[in-house]
Amino acid sequence: MIPFRAAVFAAFCLCAAAVSATADEVTLTSREGTVTISGELLGYDGEFYRLSTQYGILTVDGTRVECGGEGCPDVDAYVAEVGFAGAQRMGEVLMPALIESFAIRNGLNLSRDETGSDDFTYVLRDPEADRVVGRFGFRLHSSAEGFADLVAEEADIVMSLRPVLAREARLARTAGLGDLVSGDRARIVALDAVVPLVALSNPVRDISLEDLRAAFRGEIGSWAELGGPDQPIALHAMAPGMGIAQSATVDIGEDVLESNDAITRHESARDLASAVADDPDALGIGSFIEQGDAVPLALRGPCGTSSQATETTLKTEDYPLTAPMFLYTPAVRLPRLAREFMSFAGSPAAQPVIERAGFVDQFPRAIPLDDQGERFANAIRRAGVETDLQDLQQLVSALSGKSRLTLTFRFENASSALDAQSRSNVALLSAALERGVFDQRSLVFVGFGDGAGPAGINRRLSNSRARTVRDAVRASAESADPDRVNLRVEAFGEAMPMACDETAWGRRVNRRVEVWIE
Repeated sequence: MIPFRAAVFAAFCLCAAAVSATADEVTLTSREGTVTISGELLGYDGEFYRLSTQYGILTVDGTRVECGGEGCPDVDAYVAEVGFAGAQRMGEVLMPALIESFAIRNGLNLSRDETGSDDFTYVLRDPEADRVVGRFGFRLHSSAEGFADLVAEEADIVMSLRPVLAREARLARTAGLGDLVSGDRARIVALDAVVPLVALSNPVRDISLEDLRAAFRGEIGSWAELGGPDQPIALHAMAPGMGIAQSATVDIGEDVLESNDAITRHESARDLASAVADDPDALGIGSFIEQGDAVPLALRGPCGTSSQATETTLKTEDYPLTAPMFLYTPAVRLPRLAREFMSFAGSPAAQPVIERAGFVDQFPRAIPLDDQGERFANAIRRAGVETDLQDLQQLVSALSGKSRLTLTFRFENASSALDAQSRSNVALLSAALERGVFDQRSLVFVGFGDGAGPAGINRRLSNSRARTVRDAVRASAESADPDRVNLRVEAFGEAMPMACDETAWGRRVNRRVEVWIE
């Protein structure tokens, strides 16, 4: 098999040979003829020149200058070359659907060249100019291999089913690729979730995360210990590194899923779900979007709350094992065509494409107050000494007549920074504001907190979080008319817990900012 980088970027190497190998001097002259810069041309990305000059390395906007010299590239023949590597699950269906839609929206013809069983290239052609304008190459394996390819300069964009690991981020920084942990390096394009699965005939319908881990460690061996029949538990999980297993090892624990030889391993989430659906004694850890005929169990908290995986709870991050699908880009300037594709992939226009491809999109939807009775009942049930009837009455009065959007904002652990899914929500909400979707409406940013500490302090903290999110959305929606939509803030501290404060995840989930529309 031809090596991935060579196969995908052969055309780029041929085009760039005159630029990089000969080290010719070029002169860039402003279109007014008043400024000239000479130096060795290091590269051209279809939009910007990069020169080594007596003043250092300079990047110059190609639309403002004319290039003179034998080393000047043929700007009319430039082809944007981009390499994607990583999660097979993303590259098989999701990314092709997005690229096809992107090509159609931009009037480009699309073809696919196969270079191997898991290697292929999408060729984008401008039919009017009758020339190739882009090649998007793909290498499909795992999230870990995708980050390794990025560090080895074998890929430009990583497809990952989990956040970048600290070790991978260190390697990327050492390689001069910037900080992959920073907010602008990761873009979420779709959502999935890790779900416990059983057969329809199994009477068990919920499980605690602790019991789930104990079962896969082999510490719980009978369904009778989980409220079911006195039958042995047959364990099923994905093969290490395959599909949703990459998220499951982060959420459930690598020691849990990879240390028990009694677990039956599967190469695909679909095969796992099918095997679980056929066995009343089976317990699997699988994918929400590929659950087939198996039944997902709700996750039960120690205080009696439970969370069921649904499209809504994935969008709101109210389900604890939500698994976003990431595209990671290094701190290196990508060709304009690649930047335009990345912008499209996270835009409102891409959300219907993601949904049709069988994944959970991030498009905001409204949840009427009448559909949230369980949440309000839980708030009443969990009310304590520091949350009295007056607090609950204020909460109901403030939210009456409004609907909750599925955009929820949460923060990184022990940080005031928004988490990855919330940063995507900022972009989606600000884009909607710029398009006038909420003109003549009111959006209320409602802050909530956990029950740790005095209620008064929690309420002030939740107010501060709500203001932080509102200000971030307002700053991002640069072209929105501030007079056409009212952005307000409310805060209720610990008055409506979503999960148990007895767990670290529960406290994090309770510290949130919801958006309600009036």
